[in-house]
Amino acid sequence: MACRPGCGACCTAPSISTPIPGMPGGKPAGVRCIQLNEDERCRLFGRPERPAVCASLMPASDMCGDSREHAMHWLGRLEDLTRPG
Repeated sequence: MACRPGCGACCTAPSISTPIPGMPGGKPAGVRCIQLNEDERCRLFGRPERPAVCASLMPASDMCGDSREHAMHWLGRLEDLTRPG
C-alpha cells in the first residue's frame, strides 16, 4: 500500500522518543513533525537521519483506512495502548 497524498498522520499522531533533525528531543503525540513538507511528505524519507521508528511504520489498510481522520484515530489509539504506565 502507498501513502495517501496529503495525509501525514503517521508523522503527526504518534510520539517519537528519538531525535529528529530539528527536533532533538523527539516529538510528543499529536504534534506535527518538523520534517513534513507542505505536501505532507517526509523530507527525511530514505535518508539515514530518519528515525528507525518512522522507517518501521508502513502504511496498511487497517491503519490508514479511507481518510486522514481514520489514520489519526487509529494511530492515536495505538499511542494510548503503548504508553508506559
